[in-house]
Amino acid sequence: MNLGEIQRQGKNFWAEPSYLNLGLREIERRAEEALEKMYSCTLCPWKCGVNRFQGKKLGVCRSRSKAMVSSYNLHFGEEPPISGEKGSGTIFFTNCTLRCAFCQNYPISQYGAGKEYSDDELASMMLNLQDRGAHNINFVTPTHFVANILNALYIAVKKGLRIPLVYNTSGYELIETLKLLDGIIDIYLPDIKYSDNRMAKKYSMAKDYVKYNREALKEMYRQVGNLKLNKKGIAVKGLIIRHLVLPNGISGTRKALEFIAKELSPEVTVSLMSQYFPANKANSIPELSRGITSEEYFIAVREMKTLGLKNGWTQGFLW
Repeated sequence: MNLGEIQRQGKNFWAEPSYLNLGLREIERRAEEALEKMYSCTLCPWKCGVNRFQGKKLGVCRSRSKAMVSSYNLHFGEEPPISGEKGSGTIFFTNCTLRCAFCQNYPISQYGAGKEYSDDELASMMLNLQDRGAHNINFVTPTHFVANILNALYIAVKKGLRIPLVYNTSGYELIETLKLLDGIIDIYLPDIKYSDNRMAKKYSMAKDYVKYNREALKEMYRQVGNLKLNKKGIAVKGLIIRHLVLPNGISGTRKALEFIAKELSPEVTVSLMSQYFPANKANSIPELSRGITSEEYFIAVREMKTLGLKNGWTQGFLW
């Protein structure tokens, strides 16, 4: 882990969460605009066009107009500035806009584990997590429920929500949706899963992942910039990009890191993950049916250093 530069840049940084500066009226307007998109849904790159309020036909995310949540709790397993000492207030949304063959959370993301909640109930979850000491509210796989999140935020702010918001995503996003979050989300925590659309299509059923992912990362970086921490080392604003190294070069690590360093900035914080294991359907896919080797991960670490990406984390090798 190397947080030296981040700490030097952000050790004295403090600001109210972005949404407090934006104001209630604008949050309400954004919520209304997002809700309107659900009548012919265009919240994610699939642009399914289904009426999620009728629910007669479901889109790729298989979700209706109410948010589906599998669990919410304090989480201590995120990157150190996100979890801190008191935990990140995670809300795990059900379903996903991708179909990753190796997804480790597949009962939630692909098999619908969870139940529907009203926006008032979603707001209550956020306030409950704040009351329990969470450093932030961490929306996990939130894309298809952006409208619900914005409406719940409007309710929660009126009742006293005052902690930063984390948007924890696969990185398969539409710029138009992300712009609704400009000035609302404080910390973006996206994946950069692939560098080759052929791999994205084969293993996640998203033939255009690279295009939308790269555009999204640029927009996120424009909105929040580099990671900033408060005096206690807790993230208050900025971008952290996750990259999971997959076996047999499937994730295209070199090109992914090169994009970050050259198209965004070498100052961007990167979480380079070695924790892949065959889950979901991966055991039946030969090239995904093993964990990564020490050599595969060490090459990725070396590439990260060679490209000058000095902020972030590498993991101890687990196999």
